[in-house]
Amino acid sequence: MEIGLIILAVAVVAAAAIFAFGRRPAMAPPITAPDPRLDTVLAGQATIAEQFRHTTAAQAALTAQIDALKEKMGESLAANAQKTGETFVSITERLSVIDTAQKNITELSGHVVSLKAIFSDKQARGAISQDQMEAIVAEHLAPDQYEFQATLSNGKRPDCAIRIPNVAARIVVDSKFPLEAFEALRTAESDEARKAAMVFVRDSMAKHVKDIKDKYLIPGEVQTPAIMFVPSDSIYAELHAGFPETLRRARQDQVVIVSPHVFMLVIGTIQSLMRDAKMREQAHAIQAAVGALLQDVKRLSERVGKLRDHFDTTNKDIGQIEISMKGIERHSDRIAQVELGEPTALPKT
Repeated sequence: MEIGLIILAVAVVAAAAIFAFGRRPAMAPPITAPDPRLDTVLAGQATIAEQFRHTTAAQAALTAQIDALKEKMGESLAANAQKTGETFVSITERLSVIDTAQKNITELSGHVVSLKAIFSDKQARGAISQDQMEAIVAEHLAPDQYEFQATLSNGKRPDCAIRIPNVAARIVVDSKFPLEAFEALRTAESDEARKAAMVFVRDSMAKHVKDIKDKYLIPGEVQTPAIMFVPSDSIYAELHAGFPETLRRARQDQVVIVSPHVFMLVIGTIQSLMRDAKMREQAHAIQAAVGALLQDVKRLSERVGKLRDHFDTTNKDIGQIEISMKGIERHSDRIAQVELGEPTALPKT
């Protein structure tokens, strides 16, 4: 830009000088030879003008480039601003999700604490175990086939008593949850601690089995064996894997230990027994229906025999009719073959 201004100023000065020389009064100048410096100035002026034109064109091109660059920068800034806004919105949404997750984690921590408090309370823990057992019974048996908290003749109340048709004695189910003993076994780090925990488990299970045996196994009133419901398949598996002697002694005391899945199988077996009992109840009706069916079959057989006799007689009659028809056909053929002559005239009287 500065070079262009300098060239413009020089051109203006040169033009002013030429104009000043041209405005002098005419006088008879001496006839002299042309000054070569004037030609140099004019040539330089033309060169300066050409350079000025090039400078102006370059300036215009530079201005256009600057405008294009400004436009691209504006578009880039707008795109960056849009992306920044979208990123900000995304970050805000993610922060909202994180905040929600944090709240859920906080609530879950509270639930875990409350659940831990529930399991630390034997009475509350027993209620959960009993609810699980009751849900399985209510799902697979009819309401008239069981009773929760039934009272026995000795005043004891097992968690569930299941009735079987035509059988006076009922099946008793009681839920137990020896959590402390198995928790001690799970957290045992040394051999001594593990041995002590195993003794704790055996004693706890033996106590639960003895309680069921002493409270509920009433001869003639309760079926043997009674059922001890443990609401954990993992504890049941641990018993089978590490305490087979405890299970054997429980069976000797007429108490069977079951987990939720095993209990469902037991319920299925009980349902089969109930179906068999109902079938025995209806055995006389089934026998009567079968007897009536046999009588109907016998009468049907007799009627079919009579119908066969009728068919045989009818067939014989049809055979006789066919013989007669054949005879008629022969006689018809013979009659058709007879040649008759011209009729003779009768004599006039």
